[in-house]
Amino acid sequence: MAQHKLQCEVAGRIIRIEAPAGARVAADDPILIVESMKMEIPLVAPVAGTVSGIHVAEGDEVSEGQHAATLET
Repeated sequence: MAQHKLQCEVAGRIIRIEAPAGARVAADDPILIVESMKMEIPLVAPVAGTVSGIHVAEGDEVSEGQHAATLET
């Protein structure tokens, strides 16, 4: 199995976790939502797989490039 480390594209605050650890996702499914400058930016799965870890919690402040989730394919 390959692991994909998903990184936040922007700095902001986690407002919603769409796919918790253990969830199966398809390519382009949202994993979590980051609010930045009053916009909601989804962090999406680059490929189909299983979310093996969420490394942030709702309400957390995140920085650009921060490792937020891990996906196994």
